[in-house]
Amino acid sequence: MAIKQVIVLPYDEQWKQDFAAIKNELTNALDRLITGIEYVGSTSVQGLSAKPVIDIDVVIKDDTVLENVIAALAEIGYRHEGDLGIPGREAFRYDGKEHLRKHHLYVCCEDSAELKRHMRFRDHLRTHPDAVREYSRIKEEGAKLYPYDMDSYIKHKSPFIERIYAQIGI
Repeated sequence: MAIKQVIVLPYDEQWKQDFAAIKNELTNALDRLITGIEYVGSTSVQGLSAKPVIDIDVVIKDDTVLENVIAALAEIGYRHEGDLGIPGREAFRYDGKEHLRKHHLYVCCEDSAELKRHMRFRDHLRTHPDAVREYSRIKEEGAKLYPYDMDSYIKHKSPFIERIYAQIGI
């Protein structure tokens, strides 16, 4: 297996359009099955340095529609991977999406703690420019210190994330 490099780039306005293209494709496939599509993760925060990967949470009312959502996503090239150890968040991989930016796709119920965590963290950063500058610095530093070690990169930025979680009551 190839070793993946940790790449963190300055914020790019193109990420908004990349999300919109993915959202459009998902909406066309899932329209009546879902209650929303949330743009989460670092690329969703204006000015935040990030790995150039779009994080998306597809929101469903409850688990009663999950099997139908899994089937609809399979029709457009997504494979269900289960919760990968994180309850309340179903993960998906994909093939044949070269026309879209690399992305991580999750399906969450409206009342999922994981969905709420993603959205509250994102919303906090969107309204706290000092936190965005600090988090950008930490992420860029982590990518330089651990260019081929994703676990160490994640460990490097974890104290900042945990501090924000404490501030917002997560």
